[in-house]
Amino acid sequence: MKRPILIHPDPRLKKVCAPVADISDDLRQLADDMLETMYDAPGIGLAAPQIGVLERLIVLDCVKEEGAAARPLVMFNPRILAASDETNVYEEGCLSIPEQYAEVTRPRVVDVEWIDRDGKVRSETFDGLWATCVQHEIDHLDGKLFIDYLKPLKRQMITRKMQKLKRERARL
Repeated sequence: MKRPILIHPDPRLKKVCAPVADISDDLRQLADDMLETMYDAPGIGLAAPQIGVLERLIVLDCVKEEGAAARPLVMFNPRILAASDETNVYEEGCLSIPEQYAEVTRPRVVDVEWIDRDGKVRSETFDGLWATCVQHEIDHLDGKLFIDYLKPLKRQMITRKMQKLKRERARL
């Protein structure tokens, strides 16, 4: 089931999320809903707070090559174990900040540990776009948005655009 995506500014997007204590069928269904919502948007990542659920759950799939098999990942309680000193700059966007993009510098490689939908602890090293995406989504779990990395003036400009968008949508 597709879920509505919260638009910045929304206080729920600035909250630190609670760890998931137990992987239930309800949480697995939530993860499936999040994947459906993400693919429909379309996006490459989505965090639970973006749909108003303040739990540590993210989904991502950064496969963009035409004809390549999808690789949906569901991560409960993801955490970065290590990050490279080397950085990458990507033009990031966010489903909660539609049609706004900005360059953000992040570690190029990260080691991430999480619990999968079957309750197993997994870990993997992510590079490039996957590393950027997983860091962006984990930031959401800590109440941080990609615009928080920008200079105040640019951040305020984007926030004003989102406030205007929300007012326009409210009138529809």
